[in-house]
Amino acid sequence: MESEQQNFGNSEESKQTTISSNGDLNKNNEMNEKKLKKKRSLISRFGCLRSQTASSPDRSSSDEKPYMEMESVTSEDGPPPTHLVVMVNGILGSPEDWRFAAKQFLKRYPKEFLVHCSNCNTASTTLDGVDVMGERLADEVLSVVKRRPELQKISFVAHSLGGLVARYAIGRLYSSNPEHNPSEGNGDCSGDGSGNACLENKLIVKIAGLEPMNFITVATPHLGSRGHRQVPVFCGLRFLEKTAKNTSWLLGRTGKHLFLIDEDKEKPPLLLQMVNDCGDLRFMSALLSFKRRAAYANVGYDHLVGWTASSIRRRNELPKRQQFMKNEKYPHIKYVEAPRVVNSQQEAEMEVKANGLDANEMDEAMIRGLNKASWERVDVSFHKSRQRFLAHTAIQVKTYSINYDGVDVIFHMIDNFLP
Repeated sequence: MESEQQNFGNSEESKQTTISSNGDLNKNNEMNEKKLKKKRSLISRFGCLRSQTASSPDRSSSDEKPYMEMESVTSEDGPPPTHLVVMVNGILGSPEDWRFAAKQFLKRYPKEFLVHCSNCNTASTTLDGVDVMGERLADEVLSVVKRRPELQKISFVAHSLGGLVARYAIGRLYSSNPEHNPSEGNGDCSGDGSGNACLENKLIVKIAGLEPMNFITVATPHLGSRGHRQVPVFCGLRFLEKTAKNTSWLLGRTGKHLFLIDEDKEKPPLLLQMVNDCGDLRFMSALLSFKRRAAYANVGYDHLVGWTASSIRRRNELPKRQQFMKNEKYPHIKYVEAPRVVNSQQEAEMEVKANGLDANEMDEAMIRGLNKASWERVDVSFHKSRQRFLAHTAIQVKTYSINYDGVDVIFHMIDNFLP
């Protein structure tokens, strides 16, 4: 009997302890709920950024790299963003390189954008070749679109080598389908005799099934990395250029693509192929489908990518120093060239052969090919900046504390973005 009473007492004590413990938990839950409500009220009042870093739910392999996406949250029940912005890093880079810019985009466009910082090509995998990286990027974009069926538009923002990877990827993601619309005009139309309205064929172009909007490259070596015009650090010294070409294998297949030494008996170098449509890879059709194309280029102090290569110009087409403007809002933006109407005769397509083209001829072939699309060119100068010798990374702004001088470049990019 004593043992039963003792057990009963212990059970009562245990019950009281449990009740007390539950009471504390309830109090903690109430406090957490109050904090959450307060946080939500701040979110709805000021807006915030939601950063998502996790494994993609539709990836079966556990060793897949995580993705990084950001979107702005203004209310609990607000509509999801419909515009996908894909940000692509350069050689040996990572999605963290675009974190600052992604946050600024979402602060400016809090409701429209889902920013996806690509994570499929990072660190040493950026040496696998432009084609391999382009395929991976295309698959990654399709994965994002599959997860987010509400998306309607797509844009790309790419730094350095990432611009070439993005150009390859959109060639893979390009699709076009005819859409039949009733004709609204009063032109000649014989009809089909049944009284039905005439049908007009309209080509609907998509990138990954979405409407293409902006394609922006930042310090991208569109013309490759062979000579001092493309890589200023060579200083025009032939032995440096030759040494770099002979040691390009250190950069893997990417080095071969950048130095245009990947040709075989049947095909020209990849960068030359990418200024035309090549079978299923519709490189130029995809590029032409975007409503806006912009090339941001460093005027000087970019020792890795030359001014002509990143702005897709010939030497005599570069603006003169006396043409540079002063802008208090964007102090490092020195010249903006509006898109030119492409003259099909002036920029006639040059037939690219596998062999027999010297460096100048290859440059000309790529310039002619890429200029079949109109480009907005934005010239940036860090001449008076303490960060001028880091111009190649300063133009991207990885973090505000390090690349603070290039912040106005990001703001210029955002202010001219098509939402």
